[in-house]
Amino acid sequence: MVKNLGIGTGRRKTAVARVFIREGSGKIMVNGKEVSQYFTLPEHVLMVRQPLMVTASENKYDILINVQGGGIHGQAGACRHGLARALCQVDHTNYTPLRANGFLTRDPRMVERKKYGQRGARRRFQFSKR
Repeated sequence: MVKNLGIGTGRRKTAVARVFIREGSGKIMVNGKEVSQYFTLPEHVLMVRQPLMVTASENKYDILINVQGGGIHGQAGACRHGLARALCQVDHTNYTPLRANGFLTRDPRMVERKKYGQRGARRRFQFSKR
């Protein structure tokens, strides 16, 4: 039986990530794949690893992430948010550096809804005077 040291839920746009921290050697698995295989862009991999770098715990824990919904960028943000929350659960001294870097704040920016009588959220249909 594997014991979870910390559990965190991260959200960004419409993506939701469940993060489980376990004792280990620094392996990060996202939806059953290695983090660099799941997130093909290096900036997304870096985004997921940021909370570990800030708290200097890159090779202390194994991290298991289940993420769904949204696009690839939103999912990377959700993973970062969830990992930061889980690291706070493991050791409360991690709270200050994670808060200072803004990893514990849920980014509230969402896609604005489309309005009736318009082409998009703000874009109007083309106006014809005659």
